[in-house]
Amino acid sequence: MADIENPSEPELPEDDPADEFDAPLLPEPPHPINWNLLTGDEAEAEWLELNKWVNWLRHTYGLPASVLPPFWHRHPELLWELSALHLHWLAAYDAEQNASAPLGWHRDFADARQRLRDWVAASGTRLDRDRPTRQTAWPGEDPAEPVEDTIIAHRDQDFVQFVLDDVAARRQAEDDFFAGLEPETGELP
Repeated sequence: MADIENPSEPELPEDDPADEFDAPLLPEPPHPINWNLLTGDEAEAEWLELNKWVNWLRHTYGLPASVLPPFWHRHPELLWELSALHLHWLAAYDAEQNASAPLGWHRDFADARQRLRDWVAASGTRLDRDRPTRQTAWPGEDPAEPVEDTIIAHRDQDFVQFVLDDVAARRQAEDDFFAGLEPETGELP
C-alpha cells in the first residue's frame, strides 16, 4: 500500500524481486568447526574441503611429511591443528580483512609448522607408514593397546574410505539418537 504521507512513492508488489538482494551476497563467514558435533553430512563437506586445502597447502609451501604426513586425517591432533589453520587462512584472506592479515597468518603458520612437527613426531606417522598415536595409560587405567605400523599403499583411497566410515558412523549415531526419542513428544524418554 502506498504511503499516504508520501503519495509520489510507488506501491511495491508483495513479491518484489528486489527482496532477493536483501540476502547476503557472500556465503557466511568462516566459523570454528567442532569436529565432535558435526552431523554426517556436515562432516563429509568439511572433510572434503579441508582435504582440498591441505593438498593446496602442502604443494604451495613444499611441506615435508615431517610437517604434514599423508595420513594426517587419521590423527585427531593433526586434524584439529590443520582445521584451525585453515579457518585462520580463510579469515586472513577474506576480502573484508585488513591488508596485513596475510602477514599475521604467515607468522602464525610458522608457529603451527613447529606444532605440526611436534604432533607428527609424537604420533609416529611417516611418509610411507602410519600408526595410531600412542596413548599413555594413567595410573589405575588399563595399559594402552600396542600400536602397529601400517604401510601406506594409496593415500587418496585411504582418505575416501576413512571419510565414508566416519560419515556412516555419524549417521548411525544420528539415527540411534532419533530412534530413542519418544514418538509422541519427540523428547528423550
